[in-house]
Amino acid sequence: MRVCTECGGELATVFRFCPWCAAPQRSKLVEFFRGHPRDRGRALRVSRYLTEDPHVRFSVWSPGGVAEAAVSLEEDEAERLARFLADPRVGRPTALRRLRALIPR
Repeated sequence: MRVCTECGGELATVFRFCPWCAAPQRSKLVEFFRGHPRDRGRALRVSRYLTEDPHVRFSVWSPGGVAEAAVSLEEDEAERLARFLADPRVGRPTALRRLRALIPR
């Protein structure tokens, strides 16, 4: 048994929706992104896992619908990637900041 993320009611782990409040019980969110025109047919799939081991997984898909490569990032690295992509006008981090990002917490 687990607890609903919305109402706190108990539900079986196989339920995708809470039987008490109908809230979806998601274990992950998935989004696909089309590749650049020079990478025609390829796509990037990003999965955000909301389970006890939260992480973000990136996979590169071929035109034939096959995952060719994948990598998972821990939450802090995913946040760093989001900041990197958010505003290209923000200056590049200093060497010290880049080194600190490599130190395990």
